[in-house]
Amino acid sequence: MPPLYLFTDFGYAGPYVGLMKAAACHAGLGEGRVVDLMHDAPRFRPGEAGLLLARLLAWLPADAGIAAVVDPGVGTERGALLVRIGNRILTGPDNGLLVPAMKEAAERGLAVSVAEILWRPERLSASFHGRDLFVPAAVRALTGRPLKARPLAFADLVGWENPPDPARIVYIDGFGNAMTGLVAAALGDARLEAAGQTLARAQTFADVPAGEPFWYENSLGLAEIAVNQGSAAVLLGLAIGTPVTIQ
Repeated sequence: MPPLYLFTDFGYAGPYVGLMKAAACHAGLGEGRVVDLMHDAPRFRPGEAGLLLARLLAWLPADAGIAAVVDPGVGTERGALLVRIGNRILTGPDNGLLVPAMKEAAERGLAVSVAEILWRPERLSASFHGRDLFVPAAVRALTGRPLKARPLAFADLVGWENPPDPARIVYIDGFGNAMTGLVAAALGDARLEAAGQTLARAQTFADVPAGEPFWYENSLGLAEIAVNQGSAAVLLGLAIGTPVTIQ
């Protein structure tokens, strides 16, 4: 049975991640088939979170399911999406979160389709669609059970015509390293500017003196701003959404 990966901005504290896993088991996913991909995605920022999710997909199995929940509009009239990228299945809100992954896959020539999930569970809370809707719907799709849905055109999606700008900070890790949404391979040896600081490219941390900021290609293929043995976020005053300029 294919695994289900959870991608949220919930954090690990509290009952929320555990309840999503319980919902997957209750919906019929085999024990041990739920994987925590990420639970500290940029909070309330589906644009930045979507850029990050698009890069993470390359490391997941070809038949994986992903329930993605960065959903500040939960409980409103925003739609619920079922996306198929090749053999992968993604569920999540129609707020731009899934658009970067869809666009990147389409550019690579993969088969991409999207539908609005019309199926609803017997109980649907106003504030926890991750547990009540997106996880059960993903499990139903993964296991081949009926899931009422209406096909959509890409142009109907929130954010399709105005995708998030990758030239910004999309994630800051516990070391204070700041990922951008920029694909490093497309930048060559260009310098980046962020928060008034011009940054040269280096291969890795030890290539610059301790305390010096730089940028490098991280393990996801993104341009990441870092400081050798320090915090780029603190030193440069970076935050999620800080713009980055290519010089």
